[in-house]
Amino acid sequence: MITEQLQPLTAVDSWWQSVLSGFVHAETPAVPVALLLGIVAAAVILSIPRVTWRWFGLYVTFVHELGHAFAALMTGRFVHGLKIGLDHSGQLVSSGRRGFSATWSGFWGYPAPAVVGLALVWSVSAGWAGAAASVGALALLVALIFLRNFTGIMVALVSAAIAQCLVMFANQQTVSYVILTLGIALGVGSVRDFFKVAAVHTRRRNQLASSDAYILAQSTGAPSFIWLSGFAIMIAGSAVCSAYLLWGMLAR
Repeated sequence: MITEQLQPLTAVDSWWQSVLSGFVHAETPAVPVALLLGIVAAAVILSIPRVTWRWFGLYVTFVHELGHAFAALMTGRFVHGLKIGLDHSGQLVSSGRRGFSATWSGFWGYPAPAVVGLALVWSVSAGWAGAAASVGALALLVALIFLRNFTGIMVALVSAAIAQCLVMFANQQTVSYVILTLGIALGVGSVRDFFKVAAVHTRRRNQLASSDAYILAQSTGAPSFIWLSGFAIMIAGSAVCSAYLLWGMLAR
C-alpha cells in the first residue's frame, strides 16, 4: 500500500527533476547548412500547407490568445478565460480599466507568435533551449486554467503533452532542434496570420468585426492602418532578428 502511494509521488518528482534539468546552460550548437535548411523546411511544412496548417494553426492561435492574456495580466487586468475555435478563431475575455491596459492587451495578439518564435530561436542560439522547453512545459500547464472550451483545452493538453515528453525523454541536441523548428514555424505562422488579417481589411471587409486592428481602431480612434502597421513592424522585426541569429548558428 505504501509503495503504491509513493509511485505517483516518484513520477511527479522525476518530472520535476527533468524540468529543473533544463535550466542548465549548454554550448551554442553549430548547425550545418544542410541541417538548417531541413529545419526551415520542416517549419514551413508545419505552417504553409493547408493540411498541416489546419492543426498547427490552432497552436499559433493559442499563442496569439496567450499573448493577449499575458499583456492583460501585465497591466493588472483580470483574465476570465479564453476560447479557441477549430476555424482558428480565438476569444479572450478580460476585465479592468479602459485605456492603456485594454489597448496593450488588444495589441499583443498577432505579434505574439513572432515574438515567442524569436525567443525560442534566441534560446537555442544562447544555449538555453532546455530552459525554453521547461518554461514552455510549465506555461502550457498553467494556461489550462484560462481555457473555457473543449477545443482550447484539447489544444493545450496536446501541446503540454508534447512539451512534457520533450523535457523528460529528449536529449539536449534533440531539444535544440525541436525548439528551433518550433520557433521558425511560429514566425512563419505569424506572417501567415498577418496576411490573413490584412486581407480582412482589403478584400473581406464583412469580417472586420473579428479583426484586432479594427477593434483597436474602434476603441482608440486611431485608424486600423496604424495598428496593422504596428503588427507588421513587430513581426518583421522578429523575423529579421531570428534570421540574424540563425545565420550566427551556421557551422562554418
